Amino acid sequence: MAEPNVDPARRTWLMITCGAGAVGGVATAVPFVASFTPSERAKAAGAPVEVDVSALKPGEKTVVEWRGKPVWIMRRTPAQLESLKKSEPQVADPNSERTQYPTPDYAKNQWRSIKPELFVAVGICSHLGCSPSDKFTPGPQPSLPDDWVGGFLCPCHGSTFDLAGRVFKNKPAPDNLEVPPHMYLSDNSLLIGEDKKA
Repeated sequence: MAEPNVDPARRTWLMITCGAGAVGGVATAVPFVASFTPSERAKAAGAPVEVDVSALKPGEKTVVEWRGKPVWIMRRTPAQLESLKKSEPQVADPNSERTQYPTPDYAKNQWRSIKPELFVAVGICSHLGCSPSDKFTPGPQPSLPDDWVGGFLCPCHGSTFDLAGRVFKNKPAPDNLEVPPHMYLSDNSLLIGEDKKA
């Protein structure tokens, strides 16, 4: 069978066109694929946050940002720790067994913390994402029961949490406040966003 006549100039232009198309495809694909890697800003937003808690006095709370969320760090007084025993029968999940926000093993205790006096939690209600208000003073107050022992009130729909972030029974919030992964680098230095298992 005779070979068809192919114009050499046409063959050259065909090869040049295919080569240019391949180079153009690679030039287009490289920035597109590179866009999948997180930016420095995104890496920083998810990075662990180190917090000095040495200046935090008993009864005080500070707020830091981690992954765009407010994280509460509270140094509870002995009286506030004692109040957790009183609120335990009134909370919906005293042992942090619900799984919407799994509690780290080191916080599956009455205090929901590594050290009883220092409480670390994400300050976002598990109902609709509002930020609860501090209601540390015990006793009757507007929107709170007469036997209030201190804790947090979500003003949006009335969910209440004790000073360990445990939601009270029969409230709209389905779960306790989230305890983020955290660990102590020293007695006064807390790392939020990472723990020994990470």
